[in-house]
Amino acid sequence: MKIDLTETTASKINKALVQGRRAVGTPAIGMVLTLVIVTDEENAYDALKAANEASREHPSRTLVVIKRVSRSPRDRAKARLDAEVRVGTDAGTGETVVLRLYGEAIDHAQSVVLPLLLPDAPVVVWWAVNAPLDPAQDPLGALAQRRVTDAYASEEPIRELSARADTYTPGDTDLSWTRITPWRSMLAAALDQSPCTVTSAVVEGEEFNPSCELLAMWLASRLDVPVQRTVSTGPGLTAVRLESSAGTIVLDRADGSLATLSMRGQPDRAVALKRRETSELLAEELRRLDPDDIYAAALKYGVQRIGEPDGQSPTPAADQPAAGKAADAGDAPAKPAAKKAPAKKAAAK
Repeated sequence: MKIDLTETTASKINKALVQGRRAVGTPAIGMVLTLVIVTDEENAYDALKAANEASREHPSRTLVVIKRVSRSPRDRAKARLDAEVRVGTDAGTGETVVLRLYGEAIDHAQSVVLPLLLPDAPVVVWWAVNAPLDPAQDPLGALAQRRVTDAYASEEPIRELSARADTYTPGDTDLSWTRITPWRSMLAAALDQSPCTVTSAVVEGEEFNPSCELLAMWLASRLDVPVQRTVSTGPGLTAVRLESSAGTIVLDRADGSLATLSMRGQPDRAVALKRRETSELLAEELRRLDPDDIYAAALKYGVQRIGEPDGQSPTPAADQPAAGKAADAGDAPAKPAAKKAPAKKAAAK
């Protein structure tokens, strides 16, 4: 069911939500969080589709904030809010409100969103495009316990990572980090199977792909070894090579779907490592609402240190794992070393 509201208010939107629930026969609210999506008109359809698919796992009230650019000075001075309320099958397993802001309302999006948040439920804000460099200081970001960005959607993703490291606040995360979860799990499992000391690593993938940089920074910070970043034609991440006392460990994915894990003394193994859809990445991020300390440690390691063999390393914490051990997702951040040439502009994923 869809209800269109023109030049409306938050109070009328809430009434429309109640009316829609009654009309489809679901007066009870069974949603677990509020997901606020900040996007533009061009990307709104894809972002909303991903959110609806993720809502099968996380029933939520989805608020889509679209800031419309007004052409004339008169329109820019006039605040206006249009809304589209969706309930039932048109909204996944939750409720959806598409908010289109015009004029002065664009600068006060948080005032429009605040009355529509579910009471006593966590808030997650996802910038599908054009994320602020400091999400926690953004008026909408200040309402959320979790702030999701996507460096890959920016014009200069590698520079974006450096800026995010400077402004990181607990609760920040990025879908470029979520994309490498299967890679991190597989590499950690491989090192657990073959106790050894890792001496260096190589990460191979597309140019201007922030996931490659984040994986390289994670390896460098967890293993305390030099990490080299090399460029391939893709798609996405294509290979990771670890030089160790037990020989070379290679995780190679040439086609973006099936990878091969090679270790000395063991037969090659085919592992499923497909590139995931945005809805799967979003659903993974919604599973946890606490700060991601491992992401923070990798991000703060510094993209400029990747490939720098003689880079200065900070003093390690007393409880850090020894170099060469598997990087468990719950470990404290370890001591780093490494760098890469600066990026120019983003390539399509």
